[in-house]
Amino acid sequence: MEYDGGSQEGRLSFQTPDKRIQRHMNNNNSTSNYLIYGIEDKPSFGIALGLGFQHVLTLWGATTLVPLLLGPTIFGEGSPSIGTFVNSVYLGMGVATLIQLYFGSRLPIVQGSSFSFLCPVFAIAGFVTSTGGTGPQIMSLFATALILGGAIELIIGYGGFIGLLRKIITPVVIGPTIMLIGFSLAPVAVSNASKNWFISLLVVSLIFIFSLIIKGKARIFSVLSAVVIGYAVCLLLSVAGVVGKDSGAFVNFSAIGAAQWVNVPKPFFVRYGFSTDWSLILPAFFAILAAYLASIIESVGDYFAVSEAAGIDMPDKKTISQGIGAEGLGCMISGFFGGAGSTSYTENIGLVGLTKVASRFVVMIAAVILIVFSLLGKLGALIATMPSAVIGGAYIALFGMIGALGIQILSKADLKSQRNIMIVGFAFLMGLGVGNYAANLAPDLWGEAGVKKIVFDIVRAVFSTHMAVGGIIALLLDNIIPGTNEERGIS
Repeated sequence: MEYDGGSQEGRLSFQTPDKRIQRHMNNNNSTSNYLIYGIEDKPSFGIALGLGFQHVLTLWGATTLVPLLLGPTIFGEGSPSIGTFVNSVYLGMGVATLIQLYFGSRLPIVQGSSFSFLCPVFAIAGFVTSTGGTGPQIMSLFATALILGGAIELIIGYGGFIGLLRKIITPVVIGPTIMLIGFSLAPVAVSNASKNWFISLLVVSLIFIFSLIIKGKARIFSVLSAVVIGYAVCLLLSVAGVVGKDSGAFVNFSAIGAAQWVNVPKPFFVRYGFSTDWSLILPAFFAILAAYLASIIESVGDYFAVSEAAGIDMPDKKTISQGIGAEGLGCMISGFFGGAGSTSYTENIGLVGLTKVASRFVVMIAAVILIVFSLLGKLGALIATMPSAVIGGAYIALFGMIGALGIQILSKADLKSQRNIMIVGFAFLMGLGVGNYAANLAPDLWGEAGVKKIVFDIVRAVFSTHMAVGGIIALLLDNIIPGTNEERGIS
């Protein structure tokens, strides 16, 4: 099903995928809303495999960065357990994506490891090590807290509680939240890109060329094609000795030899043991709830964003409820296998908007690829050789698209309203400003241990998340300050 925005009636039209591709190829308007593959369409297996792999490449950098950041803190620098942790994260993402597709929102949305969980895990590691705990104990405590928090999210979702908020979570709230998701990631994109601007800008240029200029099927593989070409250039420069090991364009194969051929999934308590100290479990649980709060706010916005990108109706309360419930279940399973918390991935929403491919079948293929990667240690190590400059180039293109989707959703509210302009402006500014301020607060500001520190860690985790700050402020102001349904975009 496709929205025919070009007709005067704006009616829905039904076309075969082949006709859609031809129509898209012949359309010279690069801002067209026409989809190549709609949400129910099934491309041929070869095309779906390429498109699914493009999804995996898109999320790989950020979602792999989470276990790579947490691994040394949990297990110590250079520990072989970090590689196992990475594989467990891939497994959790793949399973969580399948759950979202078939038992959740049923939107074409990929689940990936969430940065919201970084701060709580650092807090958990801090008070475990302060009591003489080890890496396996930290991981066991994290997994236990992740499962408990996921159960709360599952109840909130499948219990229908989040769906009841449909009328109070309006475009005035969702718009700045999604804008913050995309635009607040600018430092991450620039940080990766700055490691080699030549490669990063090459990738950005290729994405623009394949997406907006070149006609034909190359458009739906725009990001994949740009990343592959960028990687090939980096490989040639590395072999020729033009770039060194300290360059963001260097391809380093040293980790492949040390990786296992097959990674066998095991429950966290088999690898790390049980955590039975409730004086540690309870603080860890409350600390990690902050991450779940940020993830829920972000995900609700993502459901609107992916619906906008996929050209379908905005999600109703049932869709939102099932989506949040599925995310909770996915996090529980990820925790069971010693992975990290997962959430809907905004990078891949940008990919849907960029490629005009919204097929559930393609996302299912991506989930299966992630599960296969979790089993193949050598293959996962090969993917880990992707230079940061290539990832940075892809991020620059995709994060901007995500922020623009927020503006697109915000346009459903009355943007001539002084009320809305003030709410959105204040929420967006505070999301950027308070998020940076809270992230830079000293971890021991309220003491080195005890209840005060746990409370501080919870507050810091929430308020250092840009989209959580902006979303909470917009939510409060939009529902406190009087405004009509038409003004708020929910008529």
